[in-house]
Amino acid sequence: MKKHNFSAGPCILPQEVLKKSAEAIIDFNGLGLSLIEVSHRGKDFVDVMEKTRNLVKELLNLPEGYSVLFLQGGASLEFLMTPYNLLKEGGKAAYLDTGVWAAKAIKEAKLLGDIEVIASSKDKVYNYIPKNYTVPTDVDYVHCTSNNTIYGTQIKEFPKTDSLLVCDMSSDIFSRVLDFSKFDLIYAGAQKNMGPAGTTLVVIKDEILGKTGRTIPAMLDYQSHIKADSMFNTPAVFPVYVSMLTLEWMKSLGGIAAIEKFNEAKAAILYAEIDRNPFFKGFAEVEDRSLMNVTFNLTNEDNKDAFDNLWNAVGISGIKGHRSVGGYRASIYNAMPIESVQVLVDAMQELENQLS
Repeated sequence: MKKHNFSAGPCILPQEVLKKSAEAIIDFNGLGLSLIEVSHRGKDFVDVMEKTRNLVKELLNLPEGYSVLFLQGGASLEFLMTPYNLLKEGGKAAYLDTGVWAAKAIKEAKLLGDIEVIASSKDKVYNYIPKNYTVPTDVDYVHCTSNNTIYGTQIKEFPKTDSLLVCDMSSDIFSRVLDFSKFDLIYAGAQKNMGPAGTTLVVIKDEILGKTGRTIPAMLDYQSHIKADSMFNTPAVFPVYVSMLTLEWMKSLGGIAAIEKFNEAKAAILYAEIDRNPFFKGFAEVEDRSLMNVTFNLTNEDNKDAFDNLWNAVGISGIKGHRSVGGYRASIYNAMPIESVQVLVDAMQELENQLS
């Protein structure tokens, strides 16, 4: 039976990407060696790294003056690297608290300096994006999380600031058209929309670095990694290669603009059923709903076993909601086919047919 993978991450990847990457594990570029055996300093993999960086710049339509890095440690390490590289000695930064991962970023940044939480949606279990908050003018940077995987919320309008703008885009990078040149630093774990877990994309404006007045450990210094072309230490070879294949796949579809239309269509089908079907209710506020992570609950928990049996029977996987929210979470990242979304909708309608 075909499995319909709604996992929040590690997530679904395109079938053609999985096949090509599997082949490279056996024999990479006809070398008679596996991708994970070849030297990361050799031409074959250096070409992969360079091509992957260039694809990021092309798909995000980045102007000159940005560096693209592939690091390790996930977004969790970026929570610390961001203040190390951007928070001046004696300075201050502003953070939006929109979910668990934003809260973790705040906690790490507080280790290095004065952090002001300018707005939070914790009061309603993060089911909305704060609005009408004031952005201070005396901060070194403003940090936000574009999409909140656990709660199914997504920022539609980003903070307006004359300070540096930093964004954790781990769960919606490459999913929608934005003016990425408005951001001074973007970071994103690969395992949502780009590739397997193990590498982290960092996009950073070169001119903002080296101005904190602090001594930065080499491994945490973006400039170390820029100078070494993401090879200051041995890179995550396989995740970078799979990310390259995924970026090529995105480009072949027509880039982010085409992918965004596809994502909007998938989300519209699922949200329409949640709003129509009396046996379900959405978790996130309607105006802040994510295109990537659709969170919803049963209107009557007594129907849980019946619904769980239905979606299990049709090969749906990874749909259980996070423990802090409960219910269900359908992650419909770029590679999720619309047919799989329809299978879920059919299961929801079947519950209604059985119980009405």
